[in-house]
Amino acid sequence: MTPEQKAAYAISMAAVAMIEAIAMQAANQRAVLFNTGPPYMDYDFTGLIEKHGIHHNALITLFCE
Repeated sequence: MTPEQKAAYAISMAAVAMIEAIAMQAANQRAVLFNTGPPYMDYDFTGLIEKHGIHHNALITLFCE
């Protein structure tokens, strides 16, 4: 991949993680409205970084190839 392609990939993975986080946040808000326990906890949100490979070490590896 070219540096530009790597940057586009990293940005797209960050966008996917953000979309997923927003959906999770909405589900938690829905749970508040219906007085039920939240389906997603802090670790679920932080896990998105690992799931989509956008943590520091993954990006360093991507850009240093």
